Amino acid sequence: MSINFALIGAAGYIAPRHMKAIKDTGNRLLAATDPHDAVGVLDRFFLDTKYFTEIERFDRHIDKLRRAGEGNRIHYVSICSPNYLHDAHIRLALRNGAHAICEKPLVINPWNLDTIQEIVRETGKNVNTVLQLRVHPALQDLKEKLGREEPKRRRDVLLTYITGRGAWYRVSWKGSEERSGGLAANIGIHFFDLLMWLFGRAIRSEVHLREQKRMAGLLELEHADVRWFLSVEMADLPFPAQAGAKTTFRSIQLDGNELEFTEGFNDLHTLMYDQTLAGRGFGIEDARPSIELVHRIRSAKVTDSPSQFHPFLEKRRP
Repeated sequence: MSINFALIGAAGYIAPRHMKAIKDTGNRLLAATDPHDAVGVLDRFFLDTKYFTEIERFDRHIDKLRRAGEGNRIHYVSICSPNYLHDAHIRLALRNGAHAICEKPLVINPWNLDTIQEIVRETGKNVNTVLQLRVHPALQDLKEKLGREEPKRRRDVLLTYITGRGAWYRVSWKGSEERSGGLAANIGIHFFDLLMWLFGRAIRSEVHLREQKRMAGLLELEHADVRWFLSVEMADLPFPAQAGAKTTFRSIQLDGNELEFTEGFNDLHTLMYDQTLAGRGFGIEDARPSIELVHRIRSAKVTDSPSQFHPFLEKRRP
């Protein structure tokens, strides 16, 4: 029997990946909501999805489906809404008797995880998040290789992630730290999760730069020292930015050697759904370390440690 899904945030950038994953896993999307009505993308995947511009009417509809019996109720709610709404939308899913699959970050503030955990215990429903880099084949191979090392040697890691954004970014919810959690939460959290998954928990963190469109710092992990640089500034790209062409630069260097994983991203959400539906998804405790780390980064004092600077930050110094 196919599984019934509903989706919150249908007009967002990431929503089509969730729609594709639901379809590719042989399941149904019965309902979707978004206050913005640019949701024609639904027709690429499903032709009979009920759509609501008001979250209250969506809530009422999935409650009605819940009361209509097992074959009609929503089993999973996929959450692709702005970061600051994730907490509320997870609660909505759980209170309607559905599991939640939520985009990262699961929440902006780590203390909200404890409240969600209480509702999980009350409802018996699960909350899973999308940590798709953990299912990337090349990165899984690397984790296995690192796990075989004895003794474990300390690694030097250089993380650079630049994804150019136009003027719209500053005035959207993504440009608001209160609503997005800032760059570290909005574009960096999946890399911080990856690095801790590979090299252990965070022992010490320094922030060397914090601007609306750029951040940089140093992480001391159990088995690696990481210099990181995040940016949505077009001028930081190591190549000329062209509208409609490549505007993203993603690089992780391990002991001076480039870790190549630029390919293989197309079906990671489908892999995530496969694992989640099979009971092997990533839950609250998997997400907690990166959420706590990002909160520390967001509230940390900016320090000056030129010997530990990321090379991209060094270039910007007078």
